[in-house]
Amino acid sequence: MSTLEEHVDVSVPVDTAWNSLHRVENYPRFVDGIRGARTEEGGRAHVDIDSGGGTTGFDAEMSDRGGGHVLEWRTTGGPELTGSFSLHPIGRDRTRVQLRLEYDPATVREAFGGPKGFAQASAIERLVRSDLEQFKEYLEHEG
Repeated sequence: MSTLEEHVDVSVPVDTAWNSLHRVENYPRFVDGIRGARTEEGGRAHVDIDSGGGTTGFDAEMSDRGGGHVLEWRTTGGPELTGSFSLHPIGRDRTRVQLRLEYDPATVREAFGGPKGFAQASAIERLVRSDLEQFKEYLEHEG
């Protein structure tokens, strides 16, 4: 498994960011490749993504960890991915959003297509960084 950690600082209170992370239906507005998303019963979500010329759907389990602002998730169908969003207040109206993603590069390539090896890792890093920047834009201007 490979692990990727990225963060972005946003100019909103921690509760605003926290509430936005729980609105799965808005993920297509800031996550590239997501065509649609919906919350389902029991802390589950369904996500439809672009995958090399078609659309693929997968389910994920989501859970809040502890009493803090940590949202953990893992896929239950499709590519094996696990991750978490941790929110840390860094001021009254500023929050650090930290993402941790664990994935198997071969499985991701098989599910989503794209390059192999280092090129794939670089592409995933760029995509995650871009998605976090889009989340920042979404929170600060639309959320």
